[in-house]
Amino acid sequence: MITTELQDYIPEEEWPPVSTMLDGFGDQTLPASDALSGTTLRLATNHSEVSEYRFQDATTLEWSEPTSRGSATYKAIEARPGIFIIDFVRGQHKEEKSDAENVTIVFDRNIGAVTTAVSGFVTRDSKVRCTTEFVHSNVNGPADAIHQRSPGLIGKRIFYRYSDVETYEHIYLNQGTFTWHCVRGGEAGLADTDRCMTWAVAEDLYLFFWTEKVMTVDAVLLIDLREQRSIGRMFGWDDPAAEPVILPFNSRLSVLNTTGYPQDTHKH
Repeated sequence: MITTELQDYIPEEEWPPVSTMLDGFGDQTLPASDALSGTTLRLATNHSEVSEYRFQDATTLEWSEPTSRGSATYKAIEARPGIFIIDFVRGQHKEEKSDAENVTIVFDRNIGAVTTAVSGFVTRDSKVRCTTEFVHSNVNGPADAIHQRSPGLIGKRIFYRYSDVETYEHIYLNQGTFTWHCVRGGEAGLADTDRCMTWAVAEDLYLFFWTEKVMTVDAVLLIDLREQRSIGRMFGWDDPAAEPVILPFNSRLSVLNTTGYPQDTHKH
């Protein structure tokens, strides 16, 4: 049994750098899929423009947008039959490291629905912060057949095992707010309540996003309650090193409980 009896509140100024998580989380252990090799995703953007992702083989893609293009190494994981989470980073080798972007695509080939999340950096009040833009589309055409916002996680308390030494819990409070707490690992004792968003992808399968207000971190992942696992990445900025932190991960999860509010039947 994991005990938290020795943990206490940790002031923000005593928090470790975001890179502390790198060793504890280990490598992403789920296998890459080559099912997208030789295919192209052609997607409309939020501005009625078009982006293309051409998967040359199992590890290399070419991307093109109205104002830029390039190639990158990618990994696609088939989370469920026909449902992929695709991830790559572009710009991390530029001289200005804050130009790096982490692109994560959730593609359901069964119905054509695609959500693209692009995380990058902005400077606010002389501090580097994360920002993520989402684009929802469908390669088969129907504009309404896209991933929709979902309340499916609300009330759940879920325990995540990222590795033998790194465990966290999440408590999903409402459509836009959740609490995370490091039970064991490099951030043991740290906890906060942050902004989040959830979309339904399939039955008991959710696309989940959160952004942290203390650390410079944006996370995009699939939470699969049926398969009891999560797959995704965290993208952040390490202030001491002045460079991006790129953390692909997968975890085993357990739903500890689901909280429902009592129905008040008495007038006051």
